[in-house]
Amino acid sequence: MSYHDNEWGVPVSDDRAHFEFIILESAQAGLSWLTVLRKREAYREAYANFDIGKIASWGARETEMLMNNSGIIRNRKKIEASISNARAFMEISAKHDSFANWLLGFFDGKVLINNWKTIDEIPSTTPKAITIAKELKAAGFRFIGPTVTYAHLQATGMVNDHLVGCWRRQNQIR
Repeated sequence: MSYHDNEWGVPVSDDRAHFEFIILESAQAGLSWLTVLRKREAYREAYANFDIGKIASWGARETEMLMNNSGIIRNRKKIEASISNARAFMEISAKHDSFANWLLGFFDGKVLINNWKTIDEIPSTTPKAITIAKELKAAGFRFIGPTVTYAHLQATGMVNDHLVGCWRRQNQIR
């Protein structure tokens, strides 16, 4: 509830915050979001508070340290992807002044506001998320498919999927 009320769907412009969500959403693949949220503080500590430059420089030694960290999800492929994703993230950010700018470019510079009335209407992915996921993969991202991409767009407020009757949605539309 706190995550919904304070973070989910709130527009994010900070690259560090975008990267944090990418790491967490990629780790979540196949698991519940609540599992990941419960490990969030351990992720912040293990991942140097999501310092993108630092993580991009990591190699085998840091991968093994993460694999031995019981506070995070210890999946080697996800951990290796998080490090290579940091490098790809930095490249996109450098080319577009920020990752958020790059994402907003897919939406003509504006947050997409949907008008869902029930939770059953909210899709797990969209054609736009499929396009963005393909671009992310072409840039070198791993463990990022259309569903993870759409979750990222929702979480970071690029897409406002709060239901029509939700106070948070109303609070964000001005």
